[in-house]
Amino acid sequence: MKYSESLKKNRDFQLVYREGTSYANRHLVMYVRENRLGRNRIGISVSKKVGNSVVRHHLTRLIREGYRLQEELFHIGYDMVVIARVNSKDCAYHEIERAIYHLGKLHGIVERKNQDENSID
Repeated sequence: MKYSESLKKNRDFQLVYREGTSYANRHLVMYVRENRLGRNRIGISVSKKVGNSVVRHHLTRLIREGYRLQEELFHIGYDMVVIARVNSKDCAYHEIERAIYHLGKLHGIVERKNQDENSID
């Protein structure tokens, strides 16, 4: 991740939950808070309700990769916490990638992709 690092400390997660804004879609919930650090920090949370450790780790990798490949579209200077919902465990990579992009658009922290600019809504 060029522009980002991971959120690791519980107090950082709690700060984003408490002071950030959240939007959700069918697969993910995203909390966002401005950090004024000149880089993004992303935290990923997958509950035990989603599945066993293999399923949770797989989903964590999908979310991290989905964000990493779209990272240059996201504005700089935000803390983000992405929470996987239970029905995301059966999702393919492209569904997770679209869900991350969709939540970024809802928060207003992502630039439009070139293909979106040409499409008719």
